[in-house]
Amino acid sequence: MKKIDIEYDYIIVGAGSAGCVLANRLSKNPKNHVLLIEAGREDKSITLKMPAAVLSNLKSTKYNWAFKGEPEPELNGRQLQHDRGKALGGSSTINGMVFIRGNALDYEGWRQMGCEGWGYADVLPYFKKMETYSGGGDDFRGESGPLKVHRSTAKDPLSQAFIKAGKEAGYKETNDISGFCQEGFGIFERTVFKGERWSTSRGYLDPVRDRKNLTIITNALVCELILENNTAKGVIFKNNKDKMTAIKARKEVILSAGAVGSPHILMLSGIGPKDHLESFGIKLKADLPGVGQNLQDHPDFMLKYKCLKPVTLGPKTKALNSIGAGIQWLLTKEGMCASNHFDVVACVRSGPGVEYPDLQFCISPIAMDDNTWQPMKEHAFQVHVGLMRTHSYGKIELRSSNPADPPHILVNYLKDKRDRELMRKGIHLVRELLDQPSFLELKGDEIFPGDNCKSDSDLDAKLNSHTTSQWHLSCTARMGVETDKHAVVDNSGRVHGFTGLRVVDASIMPFVTNGNTNAPTIMIAEKISDTILDVKPLSRIELQTWQSPNYQTHQR
Repeated sequence: MKKIDIEYDYIIVGAGSAGCVLANRLSKNPKNHVLLIEAGREDKSITLKMPAAVLSNLKSTKYNWAFKGEPEPELNGRQLQHDRGKALGGSSTINGMVFIRGNALDYEGWRQMGCEGWGYADVLPYFKKMETYSGGGDDFRGESGPLKVHRSTAKDPLSQAFIKAGKEAGYKETNDISGFCQEGFGIFERTVFKGERWSTSRGYLDPVRDRKNLTIITNALVCELILENNTAKGVIFKNNKDKMTAIKARKEVILSAGAVGSPHILMLSGIGPKDHLESFGIKLKADLPGVGQNLQDHPDFMLKYKCLKPVTLGPKTKALNSIGAGIQWLLTKEGMCASNHFDVVACVRSGPGVEYPDLQFCISPIAMDDNTWQPMKEHAFQVHVGLMRTHSYGKIELRSSNPADPPHILVNYLKDKRDRELMRKGIHLVRELLDQPSFLELKGDEIFPGDNCKSDSDLDAKLNSHTTSQWHLSCTARMGVETDKHAVVDNSGRVHGFTGLRVVDASIMPFVTNGNTNAPTIMIAEKISDTILDVKPLSRIELQTWQSPNYQTHQR
């Protein structure tokens, strides 16, 4: 490890999906001395490279913050686990490797909220810049970026039945959910390359580790920002032996600690809701009431079915089979362990009058036991219902003034009755889908919630007991104009009222995007890195995307 200096041009806090991007781009100029600080470890474990090892990584706290949420009022007081990466690559090192950009109208919504420069034409060039797409480059897709994006083959019987059933039910088929048309049934993409996970650490950090002007520190928890006269001057961090160190920044401190970590550090440093901070004896530096507020996530619910044909993976996960699959992967990087087993997806609208998809369905050729997180040993599969745009918002608040104490996380899942109604609609739509001819020889009994669970009250009871998270926490330091009292940063990630201080990660999203959040987070970092470097933004790409011409009157 390089010797740690007492001063750098840029200090990046958090080596996750955004931080690795920033470290790469800012250190490209050899005159910029860059420090990247990560609270977690190196990402060298073999399990972090194996795509099928997702669940084992999530069960461990070695590479996972595994935050325990507050009792959720609408979910029977259950405390959900919020998984966030604790290693180089952050959550891109432990996530499900799903790649989806979101819908073009997400970004038009950001722009309409006052975030100029964040419309779809503005962000598309950065989505292209960041990726090497296995399907090849075109108007929408990139072909030479650091992030490897692999398009699934989706040849298994359940995936093929899913796509066919969508067409039978009257939905559109789309050939690229991150291109011209998101709406419909299509192939999932994943951040996997040659059978291995391709995190931002692999794609952005590993190729530049030898740069003399880039220093990477792991096992270092940032406790506080050094602030003088509303200017960020540096950070104070402690290592795993509790030794405290102060490092100064000549130009900027950039928080990329994620939707939990970034607002946590801001509040510990005196930036946040006045009354809340003062209740913990923290000296107020700026009353920014939006810090930690506006928390959003995608709620998830799983329907589980017996499978009438031996085409699922449950029986293949028995001990001897798993060992054999692991050996095959180690030798060839192929087989069952080389996939995340999310091959197909549906992005659909919940009803007429909905402008663009607000529900996401995906099928998995394995059903998990909710209590043990172990695969069911019988042939079974599950279908996920995810709500992409919620009406319920939560918050992140301090637990104490001690940086080692994790913050309170309350998402308020299904607090708004409209979210509950939309989840019920999603369940009904999945059941309709699986009643199509293509599933006739595959779908057995509904294991959960069960064929008899049909009324609103019965479905609500199951939603209360089994709704979980898709682990897409975001929006807790959202972008917006300075006159918006709930906005935390401007359109370049600069914290309102401060110089030399930015937030660049999923926390600055004005609202959560339509789909998994890893790809948009990387895009955000790519875009703002140009701003930091005072580089002219990439030229806007004005392209028409597909929107249902009859969305006002038809659901499909």
